[in-house]
Amino acid sequence: MLKWVDMPPVWLAGAIGLAWVQKTHYSLGLDFGLGVADLLGGLLVGGGLLLMALAVYEMRRQKTTIIPHQDADKLVTAGIFKRTRNPIYLGDAMVLAGLILYWDAVLALPLIPIFVWIIEKRFIIGEEDRLRRKFRMTYARYCDEVRRWI
Repeated sequence: MLKWVDMPPVWLAGAIGLAWVQKTHYSLGLDFGLGVADLLGGLLVGGGLLLMALAVYEMRRQKTTIIPHQDADKLVTAGIFKRTRNPIYLGDAMVLAGLILYWDAVLALPLIPIFVWIIEKRFIIGEEDRLRRKFRMTYARYCDEVRRWI
C-alpha cells in the first residue's frame, strides 16, 4: 500500500495543498502585484498538463510503464522525450509553479525547489539507475543528447 501512496501525483497534491493553505490562511496580504501573474500561472498550468499528456501518450504508444517504481520495457526517446528526459516531472513542477502564481501564494514559492528536490531524490535517481542498467550505452547516449529537465 505504501508503494502506491509514494507516487509523484501524491507529492504534487501535497505541495499544491500546502500552497493553497498558505494562500487561504497565511497570505499576510502579500501578492505578486502583477496582473500578468494570473496569465503566467495559467500558461504554466496548461503547459505542464500538456507536457504530461504528451509524455503519457508517447509512453503508451511505446507500450512501456509510466509507474515510477517499475522497470521500463522500452527506452522512450521519441516525441516530447527528445526535448526533456522527465516531461511528466517537469509538467508537475510547472503546474505547481503556475498555481502558486495564480493564487498569489508568495510564501509558497520555496515549495517549487523543495518539490523538485523530493521528486529527484525519491523517483528520478532510481529510474535513471534502472534505465542505465537495462539500456546501457543507448541510455548513456540519450543522456548526452537530452537534458534531465530542459
